[in-house]
Amino acid sequence: MDTEFQDIESIIMSHSQRGMPILREHLPSNYCKEAAEYILSWKKGVIFIATGFYVAGHAETDGPPGALIISLVLKKLGYTPVILTDKYCQNFFEKYDIKVIYMEIAMENEKKIEFVERTIKENNPTGMISIERCGLNIQGKYANMRNIIISEYTAEIDLFFKIYYNKIPTVGIGDGGNEIGMGNLEDIIKNNLNLVPCKIKVDKLIISSVSNWGGYGLVAYLCNLTNNKQFFETVEKTVKDYIKFIISLGSVDGITHENVEKVDGFDINIELDIIRTLLKVI
Repeated sequence: MDTEFQDIESIIMSHSQRGMPILREHLPSNYCKEAAEYILSWKKGVIFIATGFYVAGHAETDGPPGALIISLVLKKLGYTPVILTDKYCQNFFEKYDIKVIYMEIAMENEKKIEFVERTIKENNPTGMISIERCGLNIQGKYANMRNIIISEYTAEIDLFFKIYYNKIPTVGIGDGGNEIGMGNLEDIIKNNLNLVPCKIKVDKLIISSVSNWGGYGLVAYLCNLTNNKQFFETVEKTVKDYIKFIISLGSVDGITHENVEKVDGFDINIELDIIRTLLKVI
């Protein structure tokens, strides 16, 4: 990748194929930095990190790697990351000594509300982050980028963000328009992209060409703002090893649906190049 980029936002928006530059016009120029500063304002405690997007019987490779890197840097900064996901990300995080809360799929309405409220009460999170997690769209469905309904395969984790919006601080990371947080730009997505937009809002939205890259951009800013560049020097190897690991568990590329080292159709070397370019900038 060219090293001409001067800001992290431009790096995570490179290779765009889904109209994200259109959405960027409606966000602050330093939207990723604002999100990092926002997170650093949260008191030390539990931070929920929601991820896992159903694709062809598995969780896709976009989302969990970003969630892992965010979790690891938050641990280093004194927070306690807790992953929120469903059965399709089974065993994706436990080996990294990160607590995982699994939400069942197709829960009865009363039970799912009870689950959300109990989980919040038991963990008392100081903030919540979502990265590449499908959110309910304006038609009341969960749908993928092809507008195929995946409601029967998607745990309603977005309820955490809906019920506790304006009560618990939130950040959302997405790359298409159907993820938690894209409700912030609902009308823009509806009018400009060939997609039924998610309606779930967050306090700070990060957009990127691939959601993982938004996660890496957030971590780059967190490292820069806290003088932890050394942590970011480990990110490339961690991501490379982690993608191999989740593929061994069945994770698939979200575009091709193949069990290969790709993320949203991009070869893993593109993913690693994004990380290397971010390291140069910070």
